[in-house]
Amino acid sequence: MDWTEISVEVGADRIDDAAAIANMTVPYGIYIEDYSDLEQEVLEIAHIDLIDEALLRQDRTKAKIHLYIDPEDNIGEAVQFLRERLTAAGIAYTIDQSSVKEDDWLNNWRRFFRPMPVGERLLINPSWFTDTDPKGRLILNIDPGLAFGTGKHETTRLCMEALERCVKGGEKVLDVGCGSGILGIAAVKLGAESAYGVDIDETAVRTANENADVNGVKDRFTAVAGDLVEKVTGKYEIVVANIVADAIIALSDAVGDFMTEDAVYIVSGIIDTRADDVRQAVRDNFEIAEENTLGGWYCFVLRKKQEGRSMTTDH
Repeated sequence: MDWTEISVEVGADRIDDAAAIANMTVPYGIYIEDYSDLEQEVLEIAHIDLIDEALLRQDRTKAKIHLYIDPEDNIGEAVQFLRERLTAAGIAYTIDQSSVKEDDWLNNWRRFFRPMPVGERLLINPSWFTDTDPKGRLILNIDPGLAFGTGKHETTRLCMEALERCVKGGEKVLDVGCGSGILGIAAVKLGAESAYGVDIDETAVRTANENADVNGVKDRFTAVAGDLVEKVTGKYEIVVANIVADAIIALSDAVGDFMTEDAVYIVSGIIDTRADDVRQAVRDNFEIAEENTLGGWYCFVLRKKQEGRSMTTDH
């Protein structure tokens, strides 16, 4: 049976808020058309000829979110949820829907995904581009498929930049809600001994393990389906969770059991309106070593509270 494509067009200045709402609508990811910063992106990758003329002619004031609804799901409920939440958030929008064959929509997002530098050392590269010049960066070949995590979203970038600072070499890393596996794979590429990913979405787990294979790190990265308590044992020097504020809050009491005493806990997926909620939730067990923001999203680097240790906070 055909899937249903829902296209939501909003002003480019509200795309982050609208995308956060859209991500609550479906469990298997969205893709976004946003051309507002296209020239800057072209400059960053000017050595790669990947920009189609049709993209350069797009309206820079608008952005579009694409969601795909399984034929077994209720399309009307999804559209109604979007309308109610977008209206409540004060976001002007238009919604269109159409039928699309599964094979077609699985490949649609490829047109909008191109090599992208992150931080100082990493380059996210679509694996179908085989001649990318890394300019000395570490290449991550990422095919997200149906799983969240191409590296384009601000929260993923913030986590990857935090991993650059935190991975010194030889650490064991736990990725909670691993999605495409991008963070665990990045950690291993940066020098971690191993990474273990866990996600409740079996599609994400399959994609993450495939991405590890593509990147040549399947012997050091493993993803499994399940939740934190069910599937994780042992202690880790770095734990990263790029999920949502409510899930981070729910994990705040349990995650410390899987951390060594000097471990760092990197959390993101926190929209600015929920940052205070997360601060309050983690303060009993953790101290904030870093606060970093990008495009209205927060990333905290946390450490376990220990007597006699004071932390400094970066913004």
